[in-house]
Order: sequence, then structure tokens, then C-alpha cells
Amino acid sequence: MLTIHLPADAEQVLLEAWGDNLDRAALEALIIEGYRLGKLGIGQVRRLLGFESRWEAEEWLGQRGVHWNYSPADLQDDRETLDRLLGQEG
Repeated sequence: MLTIHLPADAEQVLLEAWGDNLDRAALEALIIEGYRLGKLGIGQVRRLLGFESRWEAEEWLGQRGVHWNYSPADLQDDRETLDRLLGQEG
């Protein structure tokens, strides 16, 4: 559980903006920043937000202007995996 202490005036402004969804808005902001910093992976984003698939999580992040964390090393790993899978089938 996480508790955030805000001055009453700041809390009121945020409640006016998000109402009953303030907890969710705070959670989403933390998840976005955690993903941008590379502290959370797409699987964690998916689980924390209750999405069925990683594709839903990626779409959600994209709609919020968050770029996919996919490095050249990730691409190389995916290529090697694909080569192994195709080599086993062929």
C-alpha cells in the first residue's frame, strides 16, 4: 500500500480534476514513469493495470505517448529466437 501526503489545497485541485479516479490516475502516472525509467517491464505494466495481454498494455502506453522500451539487444534476442524456432521447424 502506498500513501501520498498532499497539502489540502493540492489534494482538492486533483480531486476536482479526477474525482473518484484520483487513485487510478496516481497509479497510472507511477506506472508510466516506472516504465519510462526501465524499472517496470511490459509484463508488470500489464499485471498492474489488469490487462489481458501485453499488446493491450503496449497500446495503452502508446495512447499516452510512451515509447516502447525495445533496444537493439532485444531485437537481436528476438532474431535469435526466431532463427532457432524456424531452424527447428524446417
